[in-house]
Amino acid sequence: MIKVAVIQHAPVLFDRHKTIHKAVQLIAQAAKEKAQLVIFPEAFISGYPAWIWRLRPGSDWTVSEKLHQALLDAAVDIDAGQLKPIQEAAKLHNVTVVCGLNERDGQLSRCTVYNSVVTIGNDGELLNRHRKLMPTNPERMVWGFGDGSGLNVVDSPAGRLGTLICWENYMPLARYSLFAQGVEIYIAPTYDCGEGWIGSMQHIAREGRCWVISSGVALNCADLPDDFPDKQQLYPDPDEWINNGDSLVVAPGGKIIVGPKHKEHGILYAEVDLQQVANAKRVLDVAGHYSRPDVFTLHINKQPQSPIKVT
Repeated sequence: MIKVAVIQHAPVLFDRHKTIHKAVQLIAQAAKEKAQLVIFPEAFISGYPAWIWRLRPGSDWTVSEKLHQALLDAAVDIDAGQLKPIQEAAKLHNVTVVCGLNERDGQLSRCTVYNSVVTIGNDGELLNRHRKLMPTNPERMVWGFGDGSGLNVVDSPAGRLGTLICWENYMPLARYSLFAQGVEIYIAPTYDCGEGWIGSMQHIAREGRCWVISSGVALNCADLPDDFPDKQQLYPDPDEWINNGDSLVVAPGGKIIVGPKHKEHGILYAEVDLQQVANAKRVLDVAGHYSRPDVFTLHINKQPQSPIKVT
């Protein structure tokens, strides 16, 4: 059995250092409860740009520019070692960590932000970095497009882990790429919530015959800093839940084991039995005995994409 901790806490918005410090504390708290896998929401470091659903980027250039600059300044340059405190915490507490973040490209333009999720092993090593393939609607004014290099299922002491971010989970071929690589724990950091999303998580568990864990963003107006641009106009109700969270854990076959955790901060714990994956696939294995490779095949381009080629 694997004990999983699903973190449903708000970040310290626009503050990378304080959010990473908070993540380190939450990892320690989860490890104290014997968790072996700790999962954070979409864009946890240092916050999902929730304002884009009220203030369309470009509709008010001044406010949008201020908010984007704050997000960019708080984003993580992985190649510069800015995730080291979380990596050290994973090693110290012998846990595997999956964390969503705003990632600042430190290699090329240095000004593009990606919606990324990283998987960190219990030895502190970076096992995978996946950038969201297709930002959704107004997200495209905030984040760049990822590529297939992060569409990987990785081995960890907590099982074979794969991740897709938010509405990537509505992309059948992206899901299939994880099923075909033998994912046991399918992780979906997300800003989406509600009955439709919960039903989709259950469907994916039925389809892929794997454990599905949705780690949702729970954000209250009280979580916004006092100097948030145009806060009174964008979020006039100080008690409003901007996003509800709804984190949950679904067993292979679609049964909800714990959650959804609704309109509250906290940690959701669950016991995951990996043997249930193999048992569930006896009757349906969409990338195995229930596939028809003579009729359907999926080609995945896992080459990292770059606007330049140096010879």
